[in-house]
Amino acid sequence: MSVLTIDAGTTGVTALMVGEDGAVLSRGYQEFAQHYPDSGWVEHVPEEIWQATLAACQEAIDASGRTPTCLGITNQRETAVLWERRRGTAPRRAIVWQDRRTAGICTELREAGHEERVTELTGLRLDPYFTGTKLTWMARNDPRAWSGVESGDVAVGTVDSYVIARLTGGGRHVTDASNASRTLLYDIVSGAWSPELCELFGVPMEALPEVVPSYGTVGETSPEDFLGLRIPIAGIAGDQQAAMFGQNCYVPGSSKCTYGTGSFVLVNTGTEAVAAEHGLLSTVLWQHPDGHLDYALEGSIFVTGAAVQWLRDGLGLIDKAPQSEGLARSVTDSGGVVFVPALTGLGAPDWDPQARGAIFGITRGTGRAHLVRATLDAIAFEVRDVVAAMGEASGTELPELRVDGGASANNLLCQLQADQLGVSVARPQVQETTALGAAFLAGLGTGVWSSTEELMDTWKLEHRFEPGERDEGAYRRWREAVERSKGWAGLG
Repeated sequence: MSVLTIDAGTTGVTALMVGEDGAVLSRGYQEFAQHYPDSGWVEHVPEEIWQATLAACQEAIDASGRTPTCLGITNQRETAVLWERRRGTAPRRAIVWQDRRTAGICTELREAGHEERVTELTGLRLDPYFTGTKLTWMARNDPRAWSGVESGDVAVGTVDSYVIARLTGGGRHVTDASNASRTLLYDIVSGAWSPELCELFGVPMEALPEVVPSYGTVGETSPEDFLGLRIPIAGIAGDQQAAMFGQNCYVPGSSKCTYGTGSFVLVNTGTEAVAAEHGLLSTVLWQHPDGHLDYALEGSIFVTGAAVQWLRDGLGLIDKAPQSEGLARSVTDSGGVVFVPALTGLGAPDWDPQARGAIFGITRGTGRAHLVRATLDAIAFEVRDVVAAMGEASGTELPELRVDGGASANNLLCQLQADQLGVSVARPQVQETTALGAAFLAGLGTGVWSSTEELMDTWKLEHRFEPGERDEGAYRRWREAVERSKGWAGLG
């Protein structure tokens, strides 16, 4: 038996075929375009996500020479998508999780006194990051598209819901609790869409998907729409929750950091939804088939891997992202340069949508290697900030941090991270744990694996980075630079 998994990420779709031993049998990948129609705006064309999904899946299936027995899905979270229920076509572009256009709506709701209640129900905060205010913006600014939502012809959802609708030929409109918990519309304690929140954000409840467990069969693919295959869809989770599942973080206290477009640190808090404090979020990890929920504390950092992409695509300092390690190693340190990669505002623990990227400490002696090194330093500092907040919120320290995602292949970054945290950083043999977690969920839901205990045997250590001396002076300069970057977009 083999499991096909779809990881619909922010810049592309990855598909894996995974065997019963948890090994990756084959891989497919297809990028799709990013659209930036205005300052701070980020959009995707839903059809391009779907075509990338088909291409990546076909590549993975062909390379494995196998027919998958079930399918799991994981996805970029918080992105707001509208599509016509009958045809699957989208009346407008999706608004991506990175998009900052709803900062004014968040301020409006905050000044009206709604944030405390929103946080109480959702574990989140009023920030443009989340789906709810994106939908409010659409209702106010795109009446043509929103009229379809109000008439019932157009569905509302996140990327997982959209992909499942396309996979099933419009037969299923579902999401799982991990994705629902990122929308500002879902009560994480009652485990259901909140009529109070839907009214606050102006979203018709009937337009939202049915919330289903994170594993167990929820539908079948349509052969006419998906590569001639009729297989059960049996696993769904937002990308960070899927990475937790792929990293075998099943017990309270276990934690991981995924270095992707952004970086996301999660710690499992079990069946308790810990109060969202110290700039952290309380979120659903996954919903079991019997309906009970597991939770996590999360620190969401918006730009880490995307900062390396910016060095490549925006500045032309490197040709490929992996070159960042060699270039950064060519200098002993950043030469006093500090880079705050607030390219789409600041997430945890500072939460300032008006912050913007800043580079401090440039001199005549500064070269591109120093800026690349400062970028890796910044990623390590950002994660240190979040882990420190988690320690304050939980009263405990992490025993280790498991890492994954594209940038976790960078040995220098992993060592810098261990140094800054003062704990070991463990990197598994399979670093695409987001897609792997979706495969594990689907396989668990269809009997490929019998339990999480069996899945734990699939995790294999590739390298452990032990902490060395950390540069506290550099960290102090970092915190000063962060403070100076705040509020920049609001200076007028």
